[in-house]
Amino acid sequence: MITLALAMSIGLSLPLAAQEADVEPPMTLERMGEIVSAIDPEARAFGTGFELTIDDVPLLIVTDPGADRMRAMVPIRSAEGLPADELLRLMQANFDTALDARYAVARGRLWGVFIHPLSPLKKDQLLSGLVQTINVAKTYGQSYSGGAQVFGGGDSNQIYRELLEELLKKGVDI
Repeated sequence: MITLALAMSIGLSLPLAAQEADVEPPMTLERMGEIVSAIDPEARAFGTGFELTIDDVPLLIVTDPGADRMRAMVPIRSAEGLPADELLRLMQANFDTALDARYAVARGRLWGVFIHPLSPLKKDQLLSGLVQTINVAKTYGQSYSGGAQVFGGGDSNQIYRELLEELLKKGVDI
């Protein structure tokens, strides 16, 4: 069976009934709560948000249904004392390796965040965004990565190449 996404990617048009069957319902606070509870049965709901833990990382999701927005956040460290070269590296990662997650500073903290409109958010996008947010927190100070991919055209590939060359030189000395 050809899905709507596959049909669109190859330029086919499906009958309307087939298109409707492939469309997820809009993301709502209730639907997000069901997904969050499936991920972490010990998750706690509060107002229009959730606290949960994934892979031993505390995650906070806040929503604003009236503004049709959501934000998933992982605290990383205090923003106090972040040197300029570190801030530059964070901005480079936001361009190419953080993917859909981002590094952000708010309320005196450095955060890993995933921000998206609420209603068009698909379940797989939510899950991917949560994983990427956890990854940017876990890889902070190392690869600054939201996952396994690097979006080309940024500075990170050169930084990784320099690191590899440095490690290869060290390997010669061993």
